Amino acid sequence: MRNWVFLLFFVWSSITFVDAQEGVIRGSVIDDSNGDPVAFATVRIQGTDIGVNTDLDGFFSINGLDAGTFNVVVSYLGYDSSALEVILKTGELRSIRFLLKESVTQLETVNVSGAREAAKSQVQVSKILVSPKQIKALPSTGGAPDIAQYLPVLPGIIFTGDQGGQLYIRGGSPIQNRIMLDGMTIYNPFHSIGFFSVFETEAIRNIDVMTGGFSAEYGGRVSAIVDINTREGNMKRFGGMVGVNPFQTNILLEGPIKPLREDESTSSSFLITGKKGYLDATGSALYPYAANDSLGLPFSYTDLYGKLSFMAGSSSRVSLFGFNFEDAVDYGAIAKLNWKNRGAGMRLSIVPGNSNAVIGALVAFSDYSINLNQQDNRPRDSRISGFNVGLDFTFFNLDSEFKYGFDIQGFNTEFGFTNFLDINIRQENFNTEIAGFFKYKQKWGNLIIEPSARLIYYSSLSDLVLEPRLGLKYNITDYLRLKLAGGFYSQNLISTVNELDVVNLFVGFLSAPQSKIYKPGTLEETDHRLQKAIHAISGLEIDLSQNIMLNVEPYFKRFTQLIALNRNKHTNTDPDFQTENGDAYGIDLSLRYESGPVYVWTTYSLAKVTRNDGIQEYPPIFDRRHNINALVTYSFGKERSWEAALRWNFGTGFPFTQTQGFYTNYTLQDGIGSDILTQNGDLGVIYDEDRNNGRLPSYHRLDASLKKNWDFTKHSSLEATLSVTNAYDRSNIFYFDRVSYTRVNQLPILPSVGLTFKF
Repeated sequence: MRNWVFLLFFVWSSITFVDAQEGVIRGSVIDDSNGDPVAFATVRIQGTDIGVNTDLDGFFSINGLDAGTFNVVVSYLGYDSSALEVILKTGELRSIRFLLKESVTQLETVNVSGAREAAKSQVQVSKILVSPKQIKALPSTGGAPDIAQYLPVLPGIIFTGDQGGQLYIRGGSPIQNRIMLDGMTIYNPFHSIGFFSVFETEAIRNIDVMTGGFSAEYGGRVSAIVDINTREGNMKRFGGMVGVNPFQTNILLEGPIKPLREDESTSSSFLITGKKGYLDATGSALYPYAANDSLGLPFSYTDLYGKLSFMAGSSSRVSLFGFNFEDAVDYGAIAKLNWKNRGAGMRLSIVPGNSNAVIGALVAFSDYSINLNQQDNRPRDSRISGFNVGLDFTFFNLDSEFKYGFDIQGFNTEFGFTNFLDINIRQENFNTEIAGFFKYKQKWGNLIIEPSARLIYYSSLSDLVLEPRLGLKYNITDYLRLKLAGGFYSQNLISTVNELDVVNLFVGFLSAPQSKIYKPGTLEETDHRLQKAIHAISGLEIDLSQNIMLNVEPYFKRFTQLIALNRNKHTNTDPDFQTENGDAYGIDLSLRYESGPVYVWTTYSLAKVTRNDGIQEYPPIFDRRHNINALVTYSFGKERSWEAALRWNFGTGFPFTQTQGFYTNYTLQDGIGSDILTQNGDLGVIYDEDRNNGRLPSYHRLDASLKKNWDFTKHSSLEATLSVTNAYDRSNIFYFDRVSYTRVNQLPILPSVGLTFKF
């Protein structure tokens, strides 16, 4: 089997996609003001019906041309059109570059046009393209827009709280969602205060959120992918940004090392961002009513990110990046936590001079460690460190695209935990994963089909897994599109989270067990030790008008095997791990309206998630049946320098296991000779046999903001933001202390003022 698959890779990689007698014009489209690539721009051969759209990197390739003289025209709303005359010899490959200048008269439908072009030319099942402009449209806590606040607005995505919240995507737990930054996995992207991530919004170029059905170029997770790419630093001028609010201060500096010039083929730049959270210092003074007892708001964090970018020729780019993210929270006797995440890498996108391929490569290393001490005096610690090396090749034709690549990942996991019976559970493991993939996209008239497959060898488990996948889109009309996707998925990493934790802050990592594990509720050994899932998704995209887009997606995920730490291990002979399976299914609807000064984004998700541990079927703690989001922004005033925004979220209650009673828990620390008459036992909790049979109250929250922008010069401006989080002061539950029988709520109303100066 293995030999046949590798032979398939060899045969596909040996195919000649461009006939030797056919000419090729390829190149890139770049924003002349800063060197950023222009995605989804239209590139056409004047006087013909031959044309393509640029990809997210601004790259295009037009194949199948005879010898002759061609006038190549590039257009994109918001920019002046540009044209170049290209003289092409028989079988010649020519590389060109367009530097587009912004139009004097800006048009309002730039984002609508780009999204519509992407919808018609790409499969995009359960894939949402997110831009920094969309993130900034959201009413943001402290006036600091952040992906952590924007992701829960998207259909199928749930965030479980303002403090210690976790991200769940269409039935997948956080460990089953892969968050990537410039191609590298970020193991803990969200700070303990749930409003902020480790990512600087001003440094983001684009985000691809794939809630299911993703193609074979992505692997290692069974639920979802969030792929974040940062932009290069400005290659034309020095500049930056400074933002200040009660929650944090953030700064960005960028500029050219070698400036971008039309008559030179090389340029380079730098980008540095920093973010410091200090709510632990300001919270008690500014928001004393939000504090629990004397703890204040004990959240602090520091994020640093740097990038060097080099551009050569018409399309080749190289970047070097590094980061250091830290988080700390101190709930006093309840919980104290610290984590650090640091790493560095190099990413390349090379267009060889004599080939119609784009070669991508990534080399990266990261290290993540976390430590948690709780009131039970049973500390937890986890660490994951490792490397990944990737290489891929993409070939373009007018109506097809072929991509294949390889990825090697090695990581070391360390985990330690003492359970409620004082049994110590530790695991240290080193794992290597070797993967190869291919993806082929073909357009036949109105049909776009995208088969792909991923082959993974988990060396520590001696397990070879083939994951076929398929995506399909049919453009029924110019305004109605049908889409389908599905596939098989697997992953090694498993979760350390316990749903009974009072404060869920600990995000630790374990590799799949090398010891025996058993099918749910039995002593029958499983035939593999991986987490696996099957996705099946359909959908309709409907352009209700020029400015209104509706997306409807029913989905189904079957989690055929999930593995978790056996937190209820009673003896040293009990297995360290337990298995279960489950389903996630539902329907997501989203409606977007954008016209002039008005932007509206509404979503509704109907979902059901179940798990089966072999004893009973139950809903996990993140099973939210109904979830609604509504976002409205309105720009007004002279030159639209004012912007008002509202965001409302409603979600039905999460499940929880109800309390049946209490008992005195004696640890019997002296063994059979322990004297229970002189010991002070702990208060133990008797839980309902029906797991997660109760439901918390519904959650709803309104956020509002008002922004005012002052332009001083062409490149300098000041933005003031007045924002209110939880505007009508809804008391949403954070957790319930079963022992003291007290309820602790999420954060109350939080007004704030933020200033951002750009130069």
